[in-house]
Amino acid sequence: MKHMNALTNLLEKKRQNLLSVYFTAGYPHKDSTTEIISSLQDAGVDFLEAGFPFSDPLADGPVIQQTSQQAITNGMTLDCLLLQIEKARAGITIPIVLMGYLNPVMQTGMENFCRKANKAGISGVIIPDLPPDQYEARYLDLFKSYDLHMIFLVTPETSEQRIRNIDRLGSGFIYAVSSSSTTGRQDSFSDRQKQYLRRLQKMNLRNPVITGFGIHSRNTLRTAWENSSGAIIGSAYLKALMREGSGQKAITQLFGQLGLAGPV
Repeated sequence: MKHMNALTNLLEKKRQNLLSVYFTAGYPHKDSTTEIISSLQDAGVDFLEAGFPFSDPLADGPVIQQTSQQAITNGMTLDCLLLQIEKARAGITIPIVLMGYLNPVMQTGMENFCRKANKAGISGVIIPDLPPDQYEARYLDLFKSYDLHMIFLVTPETSEQRIRNIDRLGSGFIYAVSSSSTTGRQDSFSDRQKQYLRRLQKMNLRNPVITGFGIHSRNTLRTAWENSSGAIIGSAYLKALMREGSGQKAITQLFGQLGLAGPV
């Protein structure tokens, strides 16, 4: 059955103050996926990023590494995650983007992966270690045929030429990594980070730019919203999940931290 792409629908209706939450699939338990998706959907989050664990997460901060390790210990795999989402599909309206490294995808087989992702109603994919030129040469037509967005990351060091190429090749949105260090915590965005986000805004890109890494407070959320189309929150949510153990309590705690009273 062909699903209308939920992320495409969302971005046609809303291009400002978007809020996305990243969670590590298989954490805290192998079967936590449905409860976490439901609680984030009920809280009014705009879309989700489900991270499928990999044993060597290069760009991730300690919190995501720790949760990935636990998820692997719990027996979570990419195939298991796709099956869980497919089974829970009837109750899911929120767009879901899968995020993870190329190795597990290649083990599944790229076409097999795209087919299963489409069947599960996945909207898009972020694979940080898949180079854009390799994607264009080998997989672009495949992703289009399965109606999956390929979302690329840019950093403060990414050249204008590369950003424009990513804007041409990718779809859905562009993930602006707020700093060149691994994911983690800072109390506010520096002037240099704000200038970088404004520079992206001024480029009049085809795809909206959504900011991730280092968003955990009212101040950092507001800066991301003022200087891009939205914010992606990962470590701050996972820390709340570590403390609370349940998706429902974790999102309530996170919203308090972000100064959000209820649904976005």
